[in-house]
Amino acid sequence: GIVYSYLPFMVLPLYSSLEKMDNSLIEAAQDLGCPPITAFWKITFPLSLPGVVAGCLLVFIPAVGEFVIPDLLGGSQTLMIGKTLWNEFFGNRDWPISSAVAVILLLVLTIPIMFFQQAQAKAQEPGR
Repeated sequence: GIVYSYLPFMVLPLYSSLEKMDNSLIEAAQDLGCPPITAFWKITFPLSLPGVVAGCLLVFIPAVGEFVIPDLLGGSQTLMIGKTLWNEFFGNRDWPISSAVAVILLLVLTIPIMFFQQAQAKAQEPGR
């Protein structure tokens, strides 16, 4: 269920990144005798990496806090942090535990965003 919900958030940045790619690079690689799989890994994938990273962040951030889809589809067997936070806060009214879970969720979401910002700053340095 989560895959169907967040698939557009991954496809759109990836499509945008691939649309901006210069196709003459792949054509030049084919003219020089490069196999298609090697052309993909050496040309297409590195050029589409910004779209992959942006799509991963756009999917990861809301999917971590998801509580409706796991509750509807998974029942009580699945344990996700968003569902746990919802159950502790609204179901059990255990606010200290729910605040601890919320802080953990905040850390889980902040650390990848910080790495992404550092990578973006490094990529925008002169000489890169």
